This record gives sequence, C-alpha cells and structure tokens, in this order.
Amino acid sequence: MTELSKLSDAIINGDDARALEITNEALQQQVQPAELINKWMIPAMDEVGRRFEAQEFFFPEMLLAARAMQRALEPLRPLLAASGVQPTGRVVIGTVKGDLHDIGKNMVGYMLEGAGFEIHDIGIDVPAEKFIEAVDAYNADILAISALLTTTMPEMAVILDKLKQAGMRERIRVIVGGAPVTQRFADEIGADGFGESAGSAVSVVRSLMGKINCD
Repeated sequence: MTELSKLSDAIINGDDARALEITNEALQQQVQPAELINKWMIPAMDEVGRRFEAQEFFFPEMLLAARAMQRALEPLRPLLAASGVQPTGRVVIGTVKGDLHDIGKNMVGYMLEGAGFEIHDIGIDVPAEKFIEAVDAYNADILAISALLTTTMPEMAVILDKLKQAGMRERIRVIVGGAPVTQRFADEIGADGFGESAGSAVSVVRSLMGKINCD
C-alpha cells in the first residue's frame, strides 16, 4: 500500500515526477481523488504557503511545489469532474489590460487550485469587459485581479466600476494583488480583499468564501 504521506512530501519538496507517481499508485489502489486532495495535497500546499510566509521557502521553492501539485492533479481532474465533486469555490483570475506579467498570477492560481478551488485563468493584458464576461460565464464566486505596474493599477478600479454597471458587484468578491498594490489601494477602490503574496491570497480567498457561504 502506498504511503500517502509521501505525496505531501513530494509536493513540498517540489518533486513533480514522484508526486505524479504516488498519485497514480494511489488511484490504482482505489484511493478516492477527494481523499488525495483534501487529506494530502491541500495540507501540503498550506505548508508551502506557511514556509513562504515564514521566509523558510522562497519563490523558486514555491514554484517547484506548485508544479508538483499541478502534476499530481493531472490524473485527478477528469475523475473529479465525472464524480460531480464540487470545488471549494470558483475563481476567475487575470492580469489587467496593459500588463503582460503573469508569474505572480500563475502562482496564485496554482496555490488556489491546490486549495481545492476551480480556477479560470483568463490570461494577461485583459480588458475590463473580458473580466466581466468571464465572471458571468463561469458563475464565479471570486474575481482575482493582478497588476505588476503602477501604471496599470488604475485599471482595477475600472473593472470594479464595470461590475457595478453590470449589476454584478453584489454577487462577486474581488481580491487584488501584485507588487505595487497595497491594502490601502485595495480599500480605496473598494476591493473586498488584498493578497500580499500567493500564500496570503489563499487565506484571503478562503475568508471571502466563508462570508459568501454565510450570506
């Protein structure tokens, strides 16, 4: 019988080949996909986030762990879809119009998927209208907006205004992030949350989902 704790170890250590191998072995032994995710993969990514926040891990280690988690998820996605297992929540994520940076956005997406969220990454240089369309098309609970340039940050306010104009602002929670973005800026534009890092973004999104579920 596969020792499933080794799946967590492989993810934390960024060993993507081993993570995929253990996942496939577990599936052959009839371990349920939801158990692999909830008991081993999510706690592993939580630990990665904790180590990053504590400066025990840095960006390269975090990226390797996220890639290992992604590899482990590959054989699970079709099984989860077929079984009708519901995600923790649905997140649309993208980088604003005029901004071509994607590494930070990708990392947040990886971390959120590792935490059990359904992620719809709509890419970089995304106009406000496309964010609105995606939120509607995917029935998203959370909209995560990234900007890596001070010159593109104002586009976040444009997106929030477009959500209001479309009558969608009340049903969607918005989190913003990126190197120049601050909590003060998030408050000024009326965002619901601010992710200072990929790890903290997961905590913020979980908190926002808790508020949604209480409404």
